[in-house]
Formats: sequence, structure tokens, C-alpha cells
Amino acid sequence: MALDADALVDRRRLRRKVVFWRAFAFLLAIAAIGGMLAWSGAFGSLDRRGAHIARLPVGGLIVDDRDRVKLIEELAENERVKAVIVDLNSPGGTTVGGETLYMALRELAEKKPVVAQVGTLAASAGYMTAIASDHIVARHTSITGSIGVYIQYGNFGGLLDTLRSGPLKAEPNFHSDTPPAVRDNLQALINDSYEWFVARVAERRGLDTDAVRAVAQGGVYSGEAARDLGLIDDLGGEEASLKWLE
Repeated sequence: MALDADALVDRRRLRRKVVFWRAFAFLLAIAAIGGMLAWSGAFGSLDRRGAHIARLPVGGLIVDDRDRVKLIEELAENERVKAVIVDLNSPGGTTVGGETLYMALRELAEKKPVVAQVGTLAASAGYMTAIASDHIVARHTSITGSIGVYIQYGNFGGLLDTLRSGPLKAEPNFHSDTPPAVRDNLQALINDSYEWFVARVAERRGLDTDAVRAVAQGGVYSGEAARDLGLIDDLGGEEASLKWLE
């Protein structure tokens, strides 16, 4: 009976060892497969491990967006991000939204190259966003510019009453008269924001302030006209952006 008991114990020990090594081999195979997939870039959509160019889409109405500012800060600190393409398609937005985005992109550009790529439209605060970059690219038929500031407010005498920095800003629309004191107060506010905008365009585009004022009457320009005026750098799409980055 003792010999039979010892044999039974030995068989149980052998069975446990076989189960252990089979499980170990299975886990080792999974780890190996995972390692090969990671090495081949199969998980690239989850975690881009190599150096790359990041794309930052900016579309629609530009407002003060803390999440977007945080994302820009993360791009600035991410060592794998070697450059950023700002993909622009915006009609504009609020003055604070435009200024906040401009300042965040300028801080990003201090650390790595930033290209603004204009799609259909980058006007007003959209153009303010573009000039924060190191290089601006637009299509021939892209719409950009609309450099200026305006305020619209309700008026019982009409649909909307509008003050603007230039005769073309916010045209066409419908207006009614406004008391002179109100207009003077709001116009002073507009002029202050307008001068800040003009100064940023002159600084970033290397233009004379008077030259900027001449084109900053609220008008919009095609990509080709904007290039001729010095408001953008190059015509094209993503290929032009990548060529400059190279």
C-alpha cells in the first residue's frame, strides 16, 4: 500500500508541473505576439510611440475653450510630437476666444514648429489663430482675412445695430440709429481690440502697421490675394505644409 500511495503522489506532482508549464508557455506566447504587434505599430492608434507630426483641428465658432488650451499644452510637452499642423476652418468667434487660442499657440510655437493650414475659411478670430503659427498655407480659393472687430446688439428700432472697425466689417446687414454717447463708448472698446489685432498681424507677418490697416477694413480675401498682400505664406494643402516642415 505504501508503494501505491507514493506512486499516486508522484503522478499528482507530475500533473501539476505539466499544467504549470503549459500555462507558462501559453502566457509567453501571448507576450511574444503582443510584443511583435507593438513593434510593428499595430497599436499605433492607441499610443503613437514614435516621433510624429500632430494635427490640431480648429473649426466652427472660436470661443474660450479650456480643454483645447490644455490639449495644446500637452502637445508642447510631448517629446514625440515634433511639429503641429493647425487645420483651420472657422468663420471667427469671440475676441477672448481668439486671443486665448492665439496665446496658447504662440507658447506652443516657442517649443516646436507650427503650421496653419487654411481649409475653406479662416476669417476674423480664425485668421488671428493662423497668425500665431510660424507658416500659413491656404488654397487658392480659401477665404481668409476679415481683420477687425464688431459688436451687434438688439435695437427696438430695427433688427440689429452694428458697430465695426471698418466699413466692410459685418456687411451686409440691417441697422438703425444709436445714441451718440453709446456709440462713442462702444467704438472706443472696439478700437482698442482692433488696434491689438492689427499690432499682432503686423508683428507676426512682418508688415508695416499702416499697411495692415489698409487691408484690415473687415474685407475677406482669396488665398491667392492673401498671399500677394503678405497675409499668408504659401498656396496649397497638406503637401505644402509638410514640405515646409521638412
